[in-house]
Amino acid sequence: MKNKFYIGFISLLVVILVLLSILYKPNEVQNDTFLRNLPLFNALMNGLSFISLILAYFFIKKKNIKFHVGFIIAALTFTLLFLISYLLYHFSNPPTSFGGEGIIKIIYLTILSTHIILAAFVVPLVLLTISEAINKNYIKHKKFAKISLPIWLYVSFTGVIIYLMNRPYY
Repeated sequence: MKNKFYIGFISLLVVILVLLSILYKPNEVQNDTFLRNLPLFNALMNGLSFISLILAYFFIKKKNIKFHVGFIIAALTFTLLFLISYLLYHFSNPPTSFGGEGIIKIIYLTILSTHIILAAFVVPLVLLTISEAINKNYIKHKKFAKISLPIWLYVSFTGVIIYLMNRPYY
């Protein structure tokens, strides 16, 4: 029960921080090279998380628990670095407006909206999945992983796509 409280607290905190970063609108773009390059870093972290998840899945199918766990830890690390970088960027720069028009804008907005919604749900799902593994409840772990893995993969992959589509407008 204690784990569920922490999972809920962390999940809510992440959602609140992301919402605040979206609502907070700094007046000007920072000229700092580090801050301006954070979207690229975010895309790299998402891409590395995606690759780590694919490798974690590959190794669990080969019953190599050690490598599976290692790549899950890598994916978590890349995702955490993404989140920190994302928040830093959005608290220090005004929102980037997508400049595309027509069908490409509809595609972009569809990807962006599904990415945002699923990102909010993936945090508690991933934490529950990992909590069950830590508690050695592998039946529940596998049950949660069947849900959390595809969502986490989608969120990581679409994070890269969103960056690529937005790149000309940063």
